[in-house]
Amino acid sequence: MKNANRVRENGKAIVCLKILVVLVFLVVGGLTGCRSKNGSGASENDVIELLNVSYDPTREFYAKYNELFCEYWKEENGQEVIVTQSHGGSGSQARSVIEGNEADVVTLALAHDVAAIEQAGLIRNGWIGQFSKNSAPYTSTIVFLVHKGNEKNIQDWDDLVKDGVEVITPNPKTSGGACWNFLAAWAYQQEVDGNDEEQTRAFMKKLYQNVLVLDSGARGATNTFVENGQGDVLIAWENEAYLAMEEYPDRYEIITPSVSILAQPSVAVVDGNVEGHGTRKAAEAYLEYLYSDEAQRLAGDHYYRPSNETILQEFSDQFNLDMNLVTIEDFGGWDEVYRNYFDDGAIFDQIYEE
Repeated sequence: MKNANRVRENGKAIVCLKILVVLVFLVVGGLTGCRSKNGSGASENDVIELLNVSYDPTREFYAKYNELFCEYWKEENGQEVIVTQSHGGSGSQARSVIEGNEADVVTLALAHDVAAIEQAGLIRNGWIGQFSKNSAPYTSTIVFLVHKGNEKNIQDWDDLVKDGVEVITPNPKTSGGACWNFLAAWAYQQEVDGNDEEQTRAFMKKLYQNVLVLDSGARGATNTFVENGQGDVLIAWENEAYLAMEEYPDRYEIITPSVSILAQPSVAVVDGNVEGHGTRKAAEAYLEYLYSDEAQRLAGDHYYRPSNETILQEFSDQFNLDMNLVTIEDFGGWDEVYRNYFDDGAIFDQIYEE
């Protein structure tokens, strides 16, 4: 009996020892082999991880660009790079970084969202001059996407305020693309009514009364229109409209309004994170390589307008390069724009609450 008890006790000890070994293995393995999907530096395998926090419509472009950059970095430095993507409404994405999403780089819809991260102390002052073209490696503009046949005969902004026209656009409180949409519509009406703000407010109020769904991001708005079939017209990023046309070539048409806006998505290294991750060199190279000829052509292939003017001309059959485009400078810059239009209690809130 004593021998039997001893055997059982020894057996329990062996089982406990095995469990302990497994636990130690898991803990040590987790510390040495795990690289967080939130972005980290070089590992023992000499692999670098980068997290790119971006806005909604860039998904397809960065899926391809990441492959291109990883090949480039491997050839230049002999290191593997893993790039993890995060997408959402640009304003929401900026807030996520401020609140702790450890992005190495941000590629957002507008400079104001990057500036918000700067003001939180995570991006150095002067970031907008770190890369060419005010750190905007590609541009876009705002167009209309309508159903094939354009039953409501939508040709310009004034058609969007007609009775019975259902409009889809995202919310400028959360979406960078929605801010561009709002400003393009405002610029059109200011030109029509000779800068009469009261008339322009009335126009914008009617426009947003016709908005059927106010999604939080540009891709959500596209899905509402394209996938769910809601609305007569989508106010869209140009590249989003082309992607929808590409996926459903016989279902939609693109309408170019008489006045639109030069949309300049901005990129920046998140200095406060790359220092801790040890990824500064790779992060800076990741954004710099967006200006390479290969990446510029890739942007054009995904319906973004290359910032390289020579390469942009290669896509002159694809883009309407003669569009009447206002710029954010025409509105006094983003700080003034937000004070006037998008801050709490500003013009958008006043119009929408009415």
